[in-house]
Formats: sequence, structure tokens, C-alpha cells
Amino acid sequence: MPADIRDVTEPSVTAMQWLVLGAAYFLLVLFVIGLFDMLLSLYELFVTGRFTDPIAVVDLLDTVLLLLIIVEVHRTLIAYAREEPVLRIVVSAGIIAVSREVISFRVADYSGGDEALSVALAFAVLILTLVFGYFLLDRIDITT
Repeated sequence: MPADIRDVTEPSVTAMQWLVLGAAYFLLVLFVIGLFDMLLSLYELFVTGRFTDPIAVVDLLDTVLLLLIIVEVHRTLIAYAREEPVLRIVVSAGIIAVSREVISFRVADYSGGDEALSVALAFAVLILTLVFGYFLLDRIDITT
């Protein structure tokens, strides 16, 4: 009697769920380390008096957004392990990731105005597409 494919693949599915949970706990550790680093950076800003420096504040905001990306990836892994829909979480993580790049965008980092404009337009298209996609996902019911 041939083996059922579900019986043969079940150990692999179970192992993958455990590995995904392991990655989720690893992200939890990274988040705690990042939170500690952010608090140290905030303390340093106040001690040195650089809390009014826009570049230092943007760097701190960059760290905060990176922590939010870690949270969204963690939520994605947990939802995946629970076999829940992950598309909305992935799109929100994409919005945060592109927003992080937009906030840290500096024209001086590019060789010319045309290159900087191209990158800025690409960021605008990415943000608008992701927000539109999130809006659509919010309006429809995803059960798979």
C-alpha cells in the first residue's frame, strides 16, 4: 500500500513550524538589543546636547523604524506559524521599510540631481503602490 503524501510531508511541515518559531524568538532577542541600543542613543543625545541636531534625530528615528520592521517581520513569522494570513503584515512592513529609506534620503548622497530625482520618484511610486495595496487589502476579506 503506497504511503499518503500528507503522512510523508507532515514531519517536514512540523519541523518548518519549529524553525519559524526559532527565527521569531531570534528576532525577539534582536529587538531587545535594538531597544537597548536606541535607549543608549537617546541618552547620548540628551547628554551631549545633540537632541536638536536634525541629522542625529533622523538617525534615531531610523533606529526606531528598524525596530518596527523587526516587529512586523516577527508578526509575519508568528502568523505564518499559526497558518494565518500574512499578506497585510508583509505590506505594512514594506511601507515601514520604504518610509525608513525616504526619511534617511539625502540628495547629497547621489552624484547628481537627476539621479537623486530618479531615486525620489522611485520611492514615491513604491510608497503610493504599497499604500494603495494596503488600502485594497483593508477593503477585501482574505481567508487564505
